[in-house]
Amino acid sequence: MKCIRVCQNRTCRKQGSAKVLAAFEAISTSDVTVMGSSCLGQCGNGPMVLVLPDMVWYSSVRPSEVPLIVEQQLLPVGWTANPS
Repeated sequence: MKCIRVCQNRTCRKQGSAKVLAAFEAISTSDVTVMGSSCLGQCGNGPMVLVLPDMVWYSSVRPSEVPLIVEQQLLPVGWTANPS
């Protein structure tokens, strides 16, 4: 099972991580866990997103980029992410 962690520490929150987390939650699937995270140690690059167990990092993530990240990391080839 994959897990998406979105930093919710002070610096990332100032940069919009709450909206990024909400965007992931809106299109998450049953086999993926989406959760807020404490500091991921990349404060100057936020909002930070970490995909586990693959250890794939995304920096400066915007809510509009979330569907692309989901397609790249979580969906089978050929599927698309469309928020409901």
